[in-house]
Amino acid sequence: MATDGQRNTERPHCLVTGASGYIGGRLVPELLEAGCRVRCLARSPDKLRDHPWADAAETVGGDVTDARSVAAAMRGIDVAYYLVHALGSGAGFEDTDRRAARIFAEQAHAAGVRRIVYLGGLTPRGVPEHSLSPHLRSRAEVGRIFLDGPVPATVLRAAVVIGSGSASFEMLRYLTERLPVMVTPRWVQTRTQPIGVRDVLRYLVGSATMPDGVDRAFDIGGPDVLTYREMMCRYAAVAGLRRRLILPVPVLTPNLSSHWVGLVTPVPASIARPLTESLRHEVVCREHDIALYVPDPPGRPAPFDEALALALRRVREARVATRWSSAAVPGAPSDPLPTDPDWAGGSLYLDERHLPVGASREALWKVIEGIGGDNGWYSFPLAWAVRGWLDRFVGGVGLRRGRRDAERLRVGDSLDFWRVEEIEPVHLLRLRAEMRLPGLAWLEMYVETDPEGGTRYRQRALFHPRGLAGQVYWWSVFPFHAVVFGGMARNIAQAAAKGMSARGSASRTKRIRHPRRERSVRQ
Repeated sequence: MATDGQRNTERPHCLVTGASGYIGGRLVPELLEAGCRVRCLARSPDKLRDHPWADAAETVGGDVTDARSVAAAMRGIDVAYYLVHALGSGAGFEDTDRRAARIFAEQAHAAGVRRIVYLGGLTPRGVPEHSLSPHLRSRAEVGRIFLDGPVPATVLRAAVVIGSGSASFEMLRYLTERLPVMVTPRWVQTRTQPIGVRDVLRYLVGSATMPDGVDRAFDIGGPDVLTYREMMCRYAAVAGLRRRLILPVPVLTPNLSSHWVGLVTPVPASIARPLTESLRHEVVCREHDIALYVPDPPGRPAPFDEALALALRRVREARVATRWSSAAVPGAPSDPLPTDPDWAGGSLYLDERHLPVGASREALWKVIEGIGGDNGWYSFPLAWAVRGWLDRFVGGVGLRRGRRDAERLRVGDSLDFWRVEEIEPVHLLRLRAEMRLPGLAWLEMYVETDPEGGTRYRQRALFHPRGLAGQVYWWSVFPFHAVVFGGMARNIAQAAAKGMSARGSASRTKRIRHPRRERSVRQ
């Protein structure tokens, strides 16, 4: 183990938890750029392997609720970032948060970690903790556990974070863009102090080099204090939309309004609920002491309109590094696909399709990797839409999560109501279902070569039923498989062939238009 003298170098060794999430996935490259060495603790390390920074950071497997894996991850660490929240995880999440924070604090002390950095929520002034929403109350308790522990801690408290792909931004974006006239809950009149994600990351990185004597919480926010109604009006102006008519009414409780948000936006009710509950009370920064240790450059923190414009530009240019859906959905199935063909774990139902494709392997893979989101699922759009609506109705994620990137996928990406479980370029895309199901489901798409050297498409839908409900579900949807999965296979094959044909035509046209260039090349 490194000594204290060895730890206090110009390149602190940082542990990042929650690296597969929205903030953590953006923090890692910022720390690397600042010259830090980075180790990531992840329950599923494979989820991080396709990130652009994966080769520059170390990744270890483990869970913050497992003391042994946390202890192993803490060895040689100077600064430990705790970016884990049980947002939308259902009953018992406060106990889980409490236990995980205590384990993290204890193991940090045992390993000689110099500092813990935690990003929590901004709490309202003068409101007793028991009156806070459960999620805001839990975040406050986690921060207090770190501050009461023996390791110096920096607890950053933020309200609404504005950045491309953040849950708060997407909730604001979709509400404003889809509803020119809104009947809204009372919380749209509540004042809050939003902050751009770039400033959040700047404060997180700067916290790594705070003096050892600093052990406190800091409120962080942008320069603007706005109501949610004002934020929607400002969004409409920045996005070039017509002025929105907003009519607050008293009858929409936070619980009801979370379902309303879930209906209109891609953010499911399970995540919208804690976000809307936290808007019941005014959350405004009481101090800006963070600037004493992480000085603000000119023009920073960024004004709300500037942070909004940057987020919109990132979305329109399809350069969203992480999204709120980057983290696994609490309660979603995470069991790996049984790979043994004679798997003895119970029923494993299979729908398998094979088709020859009149295109190259690369052309077929381009279609496969581009599936979902705005590109759709290549069969019976109404059936997919109805399945998404049903999932939203029972509290699932539905289809509207879309894609992080329109062309490229990486392991761990959310893809509508699927999660990318495995990618083997130009060979395999495996998706794991995250819709509400009485069992576990996967969809696999393969690019293969037939014995004659041609391209072949193979598609497998697998379902492991849970109890009688699972059996009933499988056999009730089985009659539609020929339309949904059969049509999907045929249309993917046709799209690949059509794309190949279009590229061939463009190439021939180019040769016809430049005959002299063609002859000169031949010479």
